[in-house]
Amino acid sequence: MALFAAAPAFAFDPFVVKDIRVEGIQRTEAGTVFSYLPVKVGDTFNEAQAAEAIRALFATGFFRDVKIEVENQVLVVLVDERPAIAQIDFVGIKEFDKDALKKSLREVGLAESRIFDRALLDRAEQELKRQYLSRGKYSATITTTVTPLERNRVSINFNVDEGDVARIRQISIVGAKVFDEDDLLARFQLTTPGWLTWYTKNDQYSRQKLSADLENLRSYYLDRGYLDFNIDSTQVSITPDKKDIYITVNITEGERYTVTGVRFTGDLILPESEYLGLTTVKPGDTFSRERLTETTKAITDRLGNEGYAFANVNAAPEVDKDKREVSFTVFVDPGRRVYVRRINVGGNTKTRDEVVRRELRQMEGAWYDAAAINRSRTRVDRLGFFDEVNVETPPVPGTTDQVDVNMTVKERATGNLMLGAGFSSSEKVVLSASISQQNLFGSGNAMTLGLNTSSSSRTYALSFTNPYYTVDGVSLGWDLYHRTYDPSESYSVSPYKTVSTGAGLRLGYPIGEDDNINFGLTVDRTKITTYEESPEQYKGFCIDYGCSSDDGIGNVTVNSLTASAGWARDSRDSYLYPRQGVYQRIHGEVAVPPGKLRYTKLNYQYQHWFPLGRDYALMLNGEAGWAKGYGGKEVPFYKNFYAGGIGSVRGFEQSTLGPKDSEGDALGGTRKLIGNAEFFFPMPGAGTDRSFRISAFVDAGYVWGEDQKLKFGDLRYSTGLAFAWSSPIGPLKFSLGMPIKKDSGDDIQRFQFQLGSIF
Repeated sequence: MALFAAAPAFAFDPFVVKDIRVEGIQRTEAGTVFSYLPVKVGDTFNEAQAAEAIRALFATGFFRDVKIEVENQVLVVLVDERPAIAQIDFVGIKEFDKDALKKSLREVGLAESRIFDRALLDRAEQELKRQYLSRGKYSATITTTVTPLERNRVSINFNVDEGDVARIRQISIVGAKVFDEDDLLARFQLTTPGWLTWYTKNDQYSRQKLSADLENLRSYYLDRGYLDFNIDSTQVSITPDKKDIYITVNITEGERYTVTGVRFTGDLILPESEYLGLTTVKPGDTFSRERLTETTKAITDRLGNEGYAFANVNAAPEVDKDKREVSFTVFVDPGRRVYVRRINVGGNTKTRDEVVRRELRQMEGAWYDAAAINRSRTRVDRLGFFDEVNVETPPVPGTTDQVDVNMTVKERATGNLMLGAGFSSSEKVVLSASISQQNLFGSGNAMTLGLNTSSSSRTYALSFTNPYYTVDGVSLGWDLYHRTYDPSESYSVSPYKTVSTGAGLRLGYPIGEDDNINFGLTVDRTKITTYEESPEQYKGFCIDYGCSSDDGIGNVTVNSLTASAGWARDSRDSYLYPRQGVYQRIHGEVAVPPGKLRYTKLNYQYQHWFPLGRDYALMLNGEAGWAKGYGGKEVPFYKNFYAGGIGSVRGFEQSTLGPKDSEGDALGGTRKLIGNAEFFFPMPGAGTDRSFRISAFVDAGYVWGEDQKLKFGDLRYSTGLAFAWSSPIGPLKFSLGMPIKKDSGDDIQRFQFQLGSIF
């Protein structure tokens, strides 16, 4: 329209341009206008060039109107500039962050100092309305005001009346006869207002959530045999005041079907018996889409283990509606067998490639093996160096029998330089200074140099571990330490004090994919101090080993040589945030000559993780300990087992369960039994961040002395909630425990927490 209106303005005969003049510009440089003109001084100018010039200047978006005039062979370009945006304000907005809104507007071109465009403003207004609708605020109104300012500028103001959130008042399922309507609605994410919906906002209508809920409803029926189930219609209505929403779902349940048979056809490269072994849908069973999907997936994965990365497995039903029976023919198309051309590792800016590649079980140039690739991902994740490990297997362009394996990792901070103070419910004030690196220079080696001091202990320690001392995975490590320990300062433990200096050497050897055995040798020199308040057992130990006084109140120094051996199996899917798998560990140590001590000590731990759905997990943990002296000697009292507190039985004070002296202080014991059941669920609002974990737990445990009989009736029980966070400064643990079974002499501590690691 502008071109047609401007046509009479440039009805002229071609002429030679003597000069070019631009009028009407305020902010735009004249050179910018000249750059869009298809003519220069001295050129012959005609009507076609004039039309082209107008189109080019309009296309810049800088001008509301453009005209071209001719005065005595002088080309005059008349422009009317669009105003610039001086400021953008929001009034009445509480649901969204104003800075975030300005950032989103900037991405579409509406921002301060930019050219004002009414079309962009209208689009921004509609998008803001859509955002309010997605939040359930259907009565929200938006009034946009554009105020002209001096120097050809404008101010844009979004005045919003957010109104009240529309709540879902009722969800009805019409046609449900086989199952109770409340049971079906329990599968829905959308719900009517409840005590937690203020946070989850599941009482606010969302088309996406409703679609997911309808699919869950469909799956619920199909997994229980209702093959003819159908969702006939869905109505969503809102009251005139736009405050209440009613949802009605009309369904037809149909009849339940029974499976009469499953047969396989196609290119069966494996024995049919093996396919049948992977089948979870059996003749005579009620039809279940879930089990049918599990069957096809299991067959696809099995073929993937043989190198058929693009296997296609489909189940075709044969339905007898009269008899309510269904049989399935599973078509197997393995496709071409493929091999891995190249394995690419990305995202490891600090960690060396070899650290990742030595964990891989899929080799380049070998046949594709889905199980080996999944195993590789798990092993890399268990290193603890990465927050995320993702694997993709794209086909190689131009080929039909090759794939690449692309492993992408997201590194996490594995080093820690800490100078500061912490606090725990058991250790009180904890002062620490440490330098630790679990991935030293990206080599995968671990080293820690630290000082840790609290009211009960002081530790100077230096340790180093090379997990791949040999290419076969043999690990080598060593430790140097100096520890001062006085538990009576913090715990309700019988008073004594130890000062230990020692060095140890560790060797680990893998005997399987998940199994390792380890050996160790430690030389230790410990000075023990007993007091007048110390139990007779402690004083007797001091006398037996040459106490500085005849009454057992004083000092004694004991040298020891301890040999250790252990076995561990770890099939957990993640070192930091496990959800499934098993961890087992047996560790034994024995004090041998030429040291003075004579004792043996054995520990066993079994931990099993069960995934429940996509975001939940159940952990069962059991620990048992046993110690015994030999050669006429007793187990040193400072080597006893203790129970209670974070890490064993929460809700009871740290290390207080078991035998006690006459003052009511814990003595520890030579036998220990601990059991934990913990249900983990995601932190509300944390999204996909796995570093936050909340759990509900039940703990049980106790320790027994040398002269006591082990009785399960002595076990103490507690339950409660716990929170853990792998924070940048170290792990944080909190627990709120309530003892279920306790004794009158037990020390109760319901709230317990620990900030940072304790050496």
